[in-house]
Amino acid sequence: MLEVKNIRKTFGDTVANDDVSIAVRAGTIHAIVGENGAGKSTIMRIVYGFYSADSGEIVLDGRPVSINNPQDAIKLGIGMVHQHFMLVDTMTVAENIILGAETGSAANLDLEKAKKEIVQLSEELKLGVDPEALIEDLSVGAQQRVELLKALFRDAKLLILDEPTAVLSPQEVEEFFGILRKMKAQGKTIVIITHKLEEVLAISDEVTVMRDGRTVGNLQTAETNTAELARMIVGRDVLLRVEKTDAEPDGAVLSVEDLKVEGGHGMAVDGLSLVVRAGEIVGIAGIEGNGQTELIEALAGLRATSGGSILFEGEDVTGYSARKLKELGIGHIPEDRHKRGLLLDFELTENSILGIHYREPVSAGGFIKKEVVSARTREIINDFDVRPPRPELTARSLSGGNQQKLIIGREFVLEPKLLLVSQPTRGVDIGAIEFIHRKLIELRDRGAAVLLVSAELEEVTALADRLLVIRKGRIVGEVDPRSTTFERIGLLMTGG
Repeated sequence: MLEVKNIRKTFGDTVANDDVSIAVRAGTIHAIVGENGAGKSTIMRIVYGFYSADSGEIVLDGRPVSINNPQDAIKLGIGMVHQHFMLVDTMTVAENIILGAETGSAANLDLEKAKKEIVQLSEELKLGVDPEALIEDLSVGAQQRVELLKALFRDAKLLILDEPTAVLSPQEVEEFFGILRKMKAQGKTIVIITHKLEEVLAISDEVTVMRDGRTVGNLQTAETNTAELARMIVGRDVLLRVEKTDAEPDGAVLSVEDLKVEGGHGMAVDGLSLVVRAGEIVGIAGIEGNGQTELIEALAGLRATSGGSILFEGEDVTGYSARKLKELGIGHIPEDRHKRGLLLDFELTENSILGIHYREPVSAGGFIKKEVVSARTREIINDFDVRPPRPELTARSLSGGNQQKLIIGREFVLEPKLLLVSQPTRGVDIGAIEFIHRKLIELRDRGAAVLLVSAELEEVTALADRLLVIRKGRIVGEVDPRSTTFERIGLLMTGG
């Protein structure tokens, strides 16, 4: 159905796609995998009209096509569901779905007709979406289904999905895969960009591997495995499991008692208590939107509390500022690296000292010491394999995975006593995931306390020494990560 032939795309001096060719057969699910910066999202954004290729051609249903913008792609039957949903929270499902594809005139919008079409589409695929519901009242999984409906409402025959399961629970992933299989049975063609190799093997028919802007393999999924895919992605053997010794925890570093934190729609953290000791990783598993963000931000001093107490090494630090908490030895790796972690248009040197720019040895007498900053940046770049290794680049010019390694390196250099980690490997490739996991274990083994929030159950169960499950702002259970099942965690997460 789709062929991209000899596509080249550059951004300044950076070559994102270098003579890329991919063929996607009609009626199949085709996965595209690769490291951060491998060019996989770029090539699909060219297909969807976000970018224009410098050279090469796109062939759809056997004929060359010109796609200059997403409107061109939609007219050709191409739809794209983005990793970060493009929905308006305060509007209904129906209003979101027809936005930009309204039926009737602007003066006489035929919303009722659109609702009937939406209900029909929803029933065909058993999506269970109510066109009257407000987006802000829907679970993440339901919002994912709305995004699918939005593309199907525009009569998409080819669907491009960018990291489609990044924020779904195990049960939601299974439901989502069931929907994709139904769509495939109806003759739709689906392209999935993902980092999750187990999911590639579970859902796709064929897989394209990209590395350094090139295609390095096109495989039948049934004839490959995770080890081979990982080796092709990274160019070396990759450890696909977390290796660690048993924790040897010491005294309590963080003690949270009956904590309450307001969210956008009421109490996000509602009477939560937990303890994290030196030399252990405590994991928190839960469907996103159940208070994890508000909890970590409150502990990091970025959000006010409404009740309860936070003790750090026995000292009541409730209400302390983010600066004061960092000075005490609390590090923070935020879930949203763009909003909370980086100044995207600042150089790597400047980003490497955020939060400590006023302190010795970085600063003295009100002036920043450039030679110290330069040495610190080089240390982070070298120790955490930040690519490309050029301190003068802006943070925006790095791939997501390398931005993440810069943030993690910045926090680790400070040798925190407590590290608050939220979604450490979201959107990060398999090689960088292995590296980040190893660094977190090393920090634990040096005696630090680590509180880890992750939507990836494989990650949180592999890394955690103790695993807590959060639902509606409360801890609803503690399980042994070595012996529990994803099904049990999923039931706790969903209230089952």
